[in-house]
Amino acid sequence: MQGGPGVLVLTETTKRDSGRKAQLGNIKAAKAVADIIRTCLGPKAMLKMMLDPVGGITITNDGNAILREIDVVHPAAKSMIELSKTQDEEVGDGTTSVIILAGELLAVAQPHVERGIHPTVIIKAYFRALETIVSGLQTLSAGHVVDLYNRAEMLKIIQTCIGTKFVKAWSNIMCSLAIDAVQTVVVESVSGEKEIDIKRYVRVERISGGDIEDSEVIHGVILNKDVLHSKMRRRIENPRIVLLDCPLEPQKLENAASLEVNNAADWQKILQQEEQHVQNLCNAVIKFKPDLVVTEKGLSDLAQHFFLKANITCLRRLKKTDNNRLARCTGATIVNRVEELQESDIGTRAGLFEVRKIGDEYYSYITDCKDPKACTILLRGASRDVLKEVERNLDDAMAVVRNIIIDPRLVPGGGGAEMELAARLRRATVDTGVGEEIFRDVASALEVIPRTLVENGGGRSGKIMSELRAKHAEAGGENWGVDGLAGGIRDMREAGVMDPVSVKSQTIKTAIEAACLLLRVDDIVSGIKTKKQA
Repeated sequence: MQGGPGVLVLTETTKRDSGRKAQLGNIKAAKAVADIIRTCLGPKAMLKMMLDPVGGITITNDGNAILREIDVVHPAAKSMIELSKTQDEEVGDGTTSVIILAGELLAVAQPHVERGIHPTVIIKAYFRALETIVSGLQTLSAGHVVDLYNRAEMLKIIQTCIGTKFVKAWSNIMCSLAIDAVQTVVVESVSGEKEIDIKRYVRVERISGGDIEDSEVIHGVILNKDVLHSKMRRRIENPRIVLLDCPLEPQKLENAASLEVNNAADWQKILQQEEQHVQNLCNAVIKFKPDLVVTEKGLSDLAQHFFLKANITCLRRLKKTDNNRLARCTGATIVNRVEELQESDIGTRAGLFEVRKIGDEYYSYITDCKDPKACTILLRGASRDVLKEVERNLDDAMAVVRNIIIDPRLVPGGGGAEMELAARLRRATVDTGVGEEIFRDVASALEVIPRTLVENGGGRSGKIMSELRAKHAEAGGENWGVDGLAGGIRDMREAGVMDPVSVKSQTIKTAIEAACLLLRVDDIVSGIKTKKQA
């Protein structure tokens, strides 16, 4: 690239797209990503089958699960995939909607970019539209607040979420599992704020075999572990539990070391000292008379012998996350040195410890915990692929429950909220000129959600969209949306199809901000040297 007459600024291997060419390239890439998952929206959504390099198969209609398996080259396409990941981390739902909406927002901006309108003018209009949308969502959700203590009402809302998923045939079971699991881990702070950490304190244990109807929420912890010795107790009621994060075995040196022994007596003495060290460690635990000892590190055969003599059951090499959940369920404190163990560190809230065999595997159940604040969802199903898809759907359902508990306000589903917001954008007063035209185009972009729902259901989008616009032009028509199953239009509030306002708000905000970010890019430089080359 020439920086002026005879001046070489970039190397010949560097590729650069700038100005309108870069902006139009970004728009095309974003539209291509949106088109991949467009058919995955709605109750009649299609599934995608993806093959990974190892030969594994993923069958799903979850937007985030599809896009994270796709390997793309274009930087704008990578940005769109990150968008879906962010949506999944923030609210856990709407991962398909946010990509479709962002792609449509960029598509309606394309004619303006081609006409030479500066991107900052488009971005300014987009952000003004976002302000109108946010205030519209607040008004729209004002009269719709779910009763958190009404289980039937909660079930209806979550069924709306998983009605587009693979598990909709077992929606009652999945919704009940999601509600029970999330309500178990809710912790209310002194200030009244609710903390819900699903990722850390709700574990989904997939076990192939059985029926999906056999799935259940265990108010405790399930560990894929068996007791260390065949003579140890395999069932203990009201166990006293000690949790350790230290090894119960001869101490190993961190650095390589050698020891020279000249006679057999000295060697015997060293072995006795090792044995005495292990015995001292075990005695420090045994004096508190626990029933179950669990450690994240190793536990030697000699330690097993001492614990067996004291009638104590042992489990070893637990994951850190499992130990944390066990501590939260049983009230125990994880101890790093057995010498520091105290009576207050022992967990006494568990009602039952039991080892069960499921299929060919042994599982340790620590259940019937009092006020556990952590739980395990046991998922049963025909095959591993089915269980993976069920788990993805269950994660979405739990995210919706969490969102409702934190913010119980609702807006109409089935594209009803988007149609009402589009109608309000068209009625809003803005400055005349180019900004007004772009402002109106945001309304057209919002209509992509109901239009896609109609198309995926096999309906005539032109006719149904006209009927829907007419309904939203009338007074009291703000709740009307697309009936994805029947193919017509319907009052979404009467149908019980409602979405959490937090999901809808996050979807639209993320889509508009991502579209503005890509429109602001006017230069793409590739072929930059790596740090090693530097």
